[in-house]
Amino acid sequence: MKKLTLWAFAALLITVLAGCGNKTQAVPFDNGDSADLANADPTIYGVCTDAAMHTIQLLTDIGDTLTLDITAAEEAGKVFGGKGVGERMVVIPNADRTAAELIINQVTLLGNWVMPNPLDGSDEVGIRFKEGGIAESIDQSTLDYKTWRIVRGQLEIVLVREGGGDVEESDLYDLVKLDADSLVFKDAEDTFRYSRQKPKVEYGKDVVLEDASTEDFRM
Repeated sequence: MKKLTLWAFAALLITVLAGCGNKTQAVPFDNGDSADLANADPTIYGVCTDAAMHTIQLLTDIGDTLTLDITAAEEAGKVFGGKGVGERMVVIPNADRTAAELIINQVTLLGNWVMPNPLDGSDEVGIRFKEGGIAESIDQSTLDYKTWRIVRGQLEIVLVREGGGDVEESDLYDLVKLDADSLVFKDAEDTFRYSRQKPKVEYGKDVVLEDASTEDFRM
């Protein structure tokens, strides 16, 4: 019993001395969760279930139903791609999740986007955004797009450059414009302007010739 008491006293003394030292002590049970929580991405993902003039209702991916005032986002020009009912949305909310500060319509973002070739303008090059975060290059041999996603309201594109081996490069862009026909985004140095790729029409393939008849040769 006496031996146990001495051990307890020694442990207590070590703890007190450590607390009085100049070295910074680790906070018990702090595994970084508090820092992660403070830096957590506030982005909400879900489907628009209702839309009024200045509000949207969102069914989030975790099952919550939120009604958000979008006035601030509209006034700041931060509603990208419209607010169609039944379409997937990415929303950056305010602190209490009652209003939207930025909205991106993922359905509008999907598809093929092209621009004139920056080298000579002779043809079109671009990027294809597909469901599931898949990105693909359109007629670009030097850039191999891999994935895309929205991070804190920015568009992240992952790609591999020709001659770069298999090293993936991740770039973040701010959206400037997104509607049915136009996509504009920028980084600190450049602005990229795309238009929705139109289906190519191959003349002659859909022409159907009718059989000749005697009526065609009457004078």
